[in-house]
Amino acid sequence: MLGHSKRSASRRDEVPDSILRSVGFLSFFDRFATPPMLLVLAERTDLSLGQAVELVAAYALLYAVGQPVWGLISDRFGRITVLRTALVGVLLGAVASTLVSAYIPLLLARAFTGLMVGALYPTLLTLLGDTRTGILRAKGLSDLQIYSSLGTTGATLAAGTLAALLDWRLVFALPAVGCLVLLVALRRVGPGSSRTGRVDFRSAFAGAPLGVYGLAVMEGAVLMGALTYIVPALQQAGSGVSLAGILAAGYGVGVIAGARLMRLLVQLYNHTRLIAIGGMVLVSAFAASSLWQLPATLTVTAVLIGVSNAVLHSSMQGWVTEVAPQARATTVSLFACALFLGSSVAAYGTAGLAEDGRYETIFALSFGISIVLTVAATAGHAVWKRRQA
Repeated sequence: MLGHSKRSASRRDEVPDSILRSVGFLSFFDRFATPPMLLVLAERTDLSLGQAVELVAAYALLYAVGQPVWGLISDRFGRITVLRTALVGVLLGAVASTLVSAYIPLLLARAFTGLMVGALYPTLLTLLGDTRTGILRAKGLSDLQIYSSLGTTGATLAAGTLAALLDWRLVFALPAVGCLVLLVALRRVGPGSSRTGRVDFRSAFAGAPLGVYGLAVMEGAVLMGALTYIVPALQQAGSGVSLAGILAAGYGVGVIAGARLMRLLVQLYNHTRLIAIGGMVLVSAFAASSLWQLPATLTVTAVLIGVSNAVLHSSMQGWVTEVAPQARATTVSLFACALFLGSSVAAYGTAGLAEDGRYETIFALSFGISIVLTVAATAGHAVWKRRQA
């Protein structure tokens, strides 16, 4: 009788895969909904294009800055506590974003929303790290990539069109509805799954984790920072808002295809080789678009960034869940912090280039950084793995 009671409580404490995938979809939809409507925001508000880009940068910056705090809270008070708190925060931030249109209030609303959204995906990664190992963990990350990419694809396809044909506020309102649904669904989940064992926070600041964080800064700059400019670059190349969204959605197609490919690759190659393969795909992504600003080359860039996200980024995510297991949530959150710090720095640093329409320069810089990232990540993981043996 007691054993049956414990099993029932354990099942109640588990977060269903459907909720994990839905949270992944929601977080990526919100993260990628603003870039496709940058030009619409600049046209229909008092914002300049540079200020519209800064909305994305502020979102990414607060997403990054909040990571260490979320990681400490998650390791101390539990994963589900963080998940519920963040969903309430995203709900409030999304509503606030629909009520203001002036630069400073909207900047603050998007920054707050970024802070709250920042807790979602790292918590999902931590839950997978807590409950799965080896190939099962890799496949779980791959599945999460698919649903997250669907959120990205949905945002890329719909955000610009909804903003152009209806109202940009609708794009910010949709995540609020999703948060309400998820908060209701989480009422059935108990608190037990949110607790962890002994936590050693110092392990999150050892040499190997610090090296991974450094790689994440570069990864954020090229994987996420450059992706912000795909739709504006397509529009400058002559594509309309809707067509630009459709072409840029090749990123989501690339992630889905790459995630399916990754399920096969993890059975054929070790982790180091997977990082090398994903890095080479990323280098290829920026090769053409750094030379030619054509719809075809930009679409290829979007697709290959997606494939690299599924292979390189998921491999980096798997690495960070293993590098300091005694403080997994803190380590994952610091990794996400570094990732979005890189994205934010890239966005702020290239806002002037975007204002001048110099997208080829942005992609050329991304090409160079991606080469350095590929070499450093591959060599770094190989050295770390030898030391673990």
